[in-house]
Amino acid sequence: MSANYTREIIVSNTPANAYQALTTAFDKWWTTSCNTISETGDKITFRFGSTYWVMRVNSLVPDNSVELECIEAHHEHEGLSTSIANEWEGTKLKWTIQKMGDKTRIVLVHDGLVPSLNCFEVCEQGWDYFFVNSLKQHLDSGKGMPFEIQK
Repeated sequence: MSANYTREIIVSNTPANAYQALTTAFDKWWTTSCNTISETGDKITFRFGSTYWVMRVNSLVPDNSVELECIEAHHEHEGLSTSIANEWEGTKLKWTIQKMGDKTRIVLVHDGLVPSLNCFEVCEQGWDYFFVNSLKQHLDSGKGMPFEIQK
């Protein structure tokens, strides 16, 4: 059985602010090179230097969930096979948000990011950094650690 990448964080913030971070504030915790989303069908591009992913919004439920589907991928990583370039295509990012007292629980399932993919280890490390650490810091302290293209 291949398990999708799945993590959860508990933040000291509201579901509304968590939802905002997952729709209009990706630049505060994931990458500063992206646009925002507001409705189903919107497309957003996340850039990390020459690597980029284009996602389509499949579902938005305010303060509850966000689902994006990768419709175009160009993933480059030094030391890894060029076969990783399109591995994210067809995968889905599914975030669920749940109020827990004065805290908020956010679960990310990257549906399709499984150990059999050549990019799994580097992508797992990336999500652990950006989702588990940077998003949590952004929502807990207002200061995330997004990827910034060096000028």
